[in-house]
Amino acid sequence: MPGELASRLQPIVAEAVTAAGFDLDSFEVQQAGRRQLVKVVVDADDGVGLDEVAEVSRKVSAALDENEHVLASAYTLEVTSPGLDRPLTQPRHWRRARFRLVKITPVEGAAFIGRVGHAGEHAARVLEGGKVRDVRYADVAKAVVEIEFKQPPAEDLKLLEDDASGMIAAETEKGSK
Repeated sequence: MPGELASRLQPIVAEAVTAAGFDLDSFEVQQAGRRQLVKVVVDADDGVGLDEVAEVSRKVSAALDENEHVLASAYTLEVTSPGLDRPLTQPRHWRRARFRLVKITPVEGAAFIGRVGHAGEHAARVLEGGKVRDVRYADVAKAVVEIEFKQPPAEDLKLLEDDASGMIAAETEKGSK
């Protein structure tokens, strides 16, 4: 039942989240006694603050209340942003991890840690050992952000900025031909 209910509620919740200007990162419905627990995880390119979580929570709650016939029971709504331990599984996750250290476990080969630069639709540029390289998402078994307690080295950020500028210029030149 919760799976069927989730599939009926997902478009309602997604519309409310999108209308608030955020991305629906994940959504699930669980039975919690007589109530339904509706869990909504939202994200945005610039992150999500507490005020934004409260705003999204109000909008999702209003949408659920307008569609109470779908829920047909009492519910508890939990709206949150993704934690640092969320795996990078979508290109947008990689874009949002720009300049962050990421532990990457490839499908084949040893895991490594690199700093994320430009992230496209199929691959991200990653600085590892002083060299920038492409990491195709299809070749990644798992990737998670590493927690840093100090500012990234300025030279690393400059390398990634220069690399992204070069990529954008090359793409613009290729598109104008």
